[in-house]
Amino acid sequence: MTSPTPGNDPADSAARNGRAEPGEPADTQALGRGLPASASESDGSVVVRLLSYNVRSLRDDRAALVRVVRACAPDVVCVQEAPRFFRWRKKAAWLARDCGLVAVTGGQPAAGPLLLSSLRARVVHSEDVLLPRTPGLHRRGFATATLEFGSVRLGVVSCHLSLDRAERQRQADALLRRVDGTGERYAVAAGDINEAPEGSSWQLLTGKLRDAHATVPWGGTFTSPAGEPLRRIDGVFVTPEVEVLGCGVPQPEDLPGLDPADLAAASDHLPVLAALRLRG
Repeated sequence: MTSPTPGNDPADSAARNGRAEPGEPADTQALGRGLPASASESDGSVVVRLLSYNVRSLRDDRAALVRVVRACAPDVVCVQEAPRFFRWRKKAAWLARDCGLVAVTGGQPAAGPLLLSSLRARVVHSEDVLLPRTPGLHRRGFATATLEFGSVRLGVVSCHLSLDRAERQRQADALLRRVDGTGERYAVAAGDINEAPEGSSWQLLTGKLRDAHATVPWGGTFTSPAGEPLRRIDGVFVTPEVEVLGCGVPQPEDLPGLDPADLAAASDHLPVLAALRLRG
């Protein structure tokens, strides 16, 4: 599954795809206000754009969802609440194809989390993890992968933690162990934490990982509900070695082509977009 053929104008293509020319520093090719584009830099470092998005099982406006994802120009998408029941594979493939991406892993085998990537990434390893089931509660899991950008590897975990506080705390601990288990110097966990930054599970995560939005704020802060966001319950968390260039909820004034009506219609959550530099 590949992106549509770009136009003939290189400048237009770069702006639309959010990519800097190989060897060119990302800060000279910013896509939108203040957030660097994807880039491969001359010293071997790479800039990766990562999007976290709870898509509510594609129950909302699918065309709006695709437009939002494309406007964000991600290299990696950590999806939560991907389709996981009837024809879930077909629906996940549709989402990847229409967003100009490929499905890496997840969906039903991970109880909802899904990973998508651009063709820029090479999949080194992928694995779906189911967490222990608590009677009466929805089963949770992680979609995990190691992706290679040039010569640099990134461990990625997409997660959606429980609504139950005690179970959520256990899952946050399991998430930290899963990130550590990637064995990668550069790693990121992203998803719906179902808790504000003041909560105990969020605090457990930031005891070991860095909250990317708190580190370098960009865009908006609150992620839920999409129509009138009042809470920040979705986040991107990175290992200390990852350089955060900016992270937050994309705003129409920050990204060309992003329509506020699409943000409200695409899902009941707003996405979180991060630009991350991995040193070569």
